[in-house]
Parts: sequence; structure tokens; C-alpha cells
Amino acid sequence: MKKWIVSILAVIFVMMALAPAAFAESAPPSNAKKGDFTSVDPATHTAVFQPVDSDQPITLKLADSIKAEDVQLNDRVLVSMSDVNGEQVASEISTMFIGLTLDKLIALLLVGLVGGLLSGFIGSGGAFVLTPSMMALGAPGAVAVASNMCHKFPKAMVGTYKRFKYGQVDVKLGLVMGVSSIVGVELGIRVQEKILDTWGSTGSDLYVSFVFVIILVVVGAIILRDALTGSKTVNADVMPKLALAMQKIKIPPMMNFKKAGVVLSAWVTVPIGFATGLLAATIAVGGFIGVPGMIYVVGASAMVASATELLIAFVMGMWGSVEWALAGLIDIRMTLLILATSLIGVQLGALGTTYVKDHTIKLVMASVMLIVAVSRGVKVPVYLSKLGAIDINTGTADILNALSFWTLIAALAAAGFIIASAMIKGIARAKVEEKEAAIAEGA
Repeated sequence: MKKWIVSILAVIFVMMALAPAAFAESAPPSNAKKGDFTSVDPATHTAVFQPVDSDQPITLKLADSIKAEDVQLNDRVLVSMSDVNGEQVASEISTMFIGLTLDKLIALLLVGLVGGLLSGFIGSGGAFVLTPSMMALGAPGAVAVASNMCHKFPKAMVGTYKRFKYGQVDVKLGLVMGVSSIVGVELGIRVQEKILDTWGSTGSDLYVSFVFVIILVVVGAIILRDALTGSKTVNADVMPKLALAMQKIKIPPMMNFKKAGVVLSAWVTVPIGFATGLLAATIAVGGFIGVPGMIYVVGASAMVASATELLIAFVMGMWGSVEWALAGLIDIRMTLLILATSLIGVQLGALGTTYVKDHTIKLVMASVMLIVAVSRGVKVPVYLSKLGAIDINTGTADILNALSFWTLIAALAAAGFIIASAMIKGIARAKVEEKEAAIAEGA
């Protein structure tokens, strides 16, 4: 089973290379630009658009699917433009930065808290619930990814410090993998920008959702099976066979990762770090590969892997935030709101790891992954319909949108319940053990 991790890495690289070609049949090439509409003429069905990277306004023909009265003036948008018979046509208009109503503000704070709990508990950064949540609230996929990565690195820094104090972080392993993750981040950002520029916001949303579903289902199923079988065995901490095979590779430089308890070639960590950065930059999730990779390929325990992933997330998050900021795709309001409560959640989640076993961490990770996979999966037909690849009616699209939203709510609730119950049971067990120890010492 563990050999599938290597296969997953290969699938990701192929997916990144072929995804743009796969979308090519479903939408005409476009040119995505950021800017503001300054005026609209319903009579000619045109609008004047002012790009942020130019002083020269552009008069755009609005596509038939866009109503003139729906075009918001003086509001930052992302416009996908196509060249139709020599005329520039606005084929899609996406609001880049969502309006912050009271209900959305509260929702972002709650999402940040749950994401922080997951980040501190399983070391994945919690992005696999944060990115879909921001998209569900109206943020374009690229903005959700960029804002998520920006919020990640300060939260990861806090989580790394907390887990380091508990003696769970392998600093050397984290820094070595962090270097190769930066290379992956650079490539991932270029891929996301290319998709956004060519197929617009809907293409980006489809890409994010598609990769989410593939990775979530495969990795989630593997970890769930391992968690269930591991919890029933006497010794669940036996070194995976794949990790033992990797330790036999003697290509210099050889490194001793003391906290992980392994000695292996630094080159073994390169593909894991690269894939972690690649996913983090394209869908804001790197822990899907980083944590399982360190467990099954490197041979670290789930506790050390989840803690060390926070250090890697800090390194690549800081680097990626600068890149995304230069592209102008970070919504700093969402970033700060999510960060405000996630910093609390990450400390509670890190505290919870001191009271639970490795298989519980795996169980939480797998359960939430599979639920979120359903949430993103039901949105794929909606995006394909917008790109013209398939035809679904409005009623069906509304049902799928509602199903996606409530499934995501279920994932957040499940994550909070499992972590909270594990912490309560662990704390109660620890108090009983302390009391028994005190009685024995007194006797």
C-alpha cells in the first residue's frame, strides 16, 4: 500500500502538465486582466474597462451571457477577454474581492478557527478546508489560493513554535524539504497564472477543484485504511517497507534526521518537498503530500511528520506570499480575518496532539479529506457547464451548489468534533493517570 505514495507523486506531475491541455477543448483561449469598469452602455451592450496595468481604457463587447445591468462599476474585477472576429469580448467577469457582509465575516472567522485546529493537529495547514470555504463564499479560485498561502506562513510559524516546544519538529528535515518546496512553489504559481490567463476564473476554479478531488480521494483513502488497520495492531509505529527501502539508497549527501530517527540521502526528500510546494502554490495545499511522504517515504512518525510539515509550510508560505502579492491576487481582508482565529485554533490543535495517538491524527486527516472531496467533486459539473463542455440546467446547478456548500459545512463540523472529542478524552485520561501516579507515589 505504501508504494502508492510514489505513484501519487508521479500522477501529480503528469496532472500539472496535462491539465491545461485537458481544458483546451472546453473553452476558447482568453486573456484575463484585472481592473475596473468605469461605464456601461446597455444599448450597444458594451462597457469601458480600465486595466490596472495600463493607463489606456478598453471598450469591451459584453458576451450574451453577461447582462449590462449586472456589471458593477468601480469595483475590482477579473475579466476574461476573448478575440471574436477582431473584437475584444468580455466572456467572463469575476469579482476579485468578495463583499464582507456580517454573515460572511462570521463565517470566515469560524472557518479560520477550524482550519487552525486542523493545522495544529495534523500539520497540513488546514488549507484543504480553507480554500474551498473561501471559494464557497464567492472568492475566485486563484484569489482563494493566494490569500490562503498568505495567511498560512504566520500561522505555520506559531504552530511550528508550539510543536517545537513539545519536541516534535525535525528542524533539519523541515529546512531541507523547504528548499525543494520553493522550487515547486515557483512552478505551481506559473501553472496557476497560465490557467487563469487562458481559461479565466472558471477554468481556475475547475482546476483547483479537479486537483482537490484526485488528491483527496487517493491520499484520504490510503490514510484512512492505514489509520483503521494501525489502530487495531499492537505496534502501529513499525517503519514502512518503502521507507526502509529508501534508507538503503546511499547517494551523498547522507543526512541524519535525529528527531525523525532516520539516516538517508537528502535526495530522497527532494521529490516530496517539490511536490509539496507545487500543490501549495496551485491549490494552497501541500500537506497532502508532505505529511504522507514523510511518514511512508522518509519513515518519520505521524507526530513528527505533522509537526515538521508546519515548518515547511512556513518556508514555502512566506516565499509564495511575496510572489502572489506581486501578482495582485491576495485579498488581505480574508487573510487577516482567517488568521485572527486560526492562530487560536492552531495552538489548541497542537495541544491536542499531546493527548492522542498517531492513528487518531491519521483518522482525522482522512475523514476530513474524503468529505471535502465530495464537496469539491459535485462542483466540477457546474464549472464544466460554464466552460461549455457539458450542458446542465439551472435547477441542477443550484442543487449541486447547495450540496457542495452543506457537504463542506459537514467537513468543518466533523473536523471540530473529532479533534474536540479526542482532546477531551485525552485530557481526561491524562488526569486519571496523574491521579493514579500520585496515589502510587503516596503509597
